[in-house]
Amino acid sequence: MLTGYASHCLIVFVEGFVRQHVLPFVIAVAGASAVLLGAWGAHGLHGVLDARHLDVWHTAVRFQFWHALALVAAALMPGRNRARRVAVWAFAVGIVLFCGSLYALALGAPSATGFVTPFGGLAFVAGWVALGVAVAGGRPS
Repeated sequence: MLTGYASHCLIVFVEGFVRQHVLPFVIAVAGASAVLLGAWGAHGLHGVLDARHLDVWHTAVRFQFWHALALVAAALMPGRNRARRVAVWAFAVGIVLFCGSLYALALGAPSATGFVTPFGGLAFVAGWVALGVAVAGGRPS
């Protein structure tokens, strides 16, 4: 079992590793894939999907772009702040669940896939609330 000081050092190390290596990767993947998926929807899916499914696709792309930018905003906040961490991971989970389910639905996934979408939306809401708390000076972790 780790002592209090050892566990604190481990937590600081892991948080630093995530902030310096994992988070930039998540942001890069979220932003770059939004560009690629938007281009594919604009050029590769015309004539393949009907107008309704293309609209669903473009909704997913828009939400992914905005929340990739929100990830950047949360990541650039200084200091160790629990609310900032919650915002980052809530935005990332929201992109996967909300946007991912919309992409799948646009491509013809079973309609039951849509049951996932509201959970992604709730993750986005939680991310924005957490970001607001972080900006207001949320509790340090």
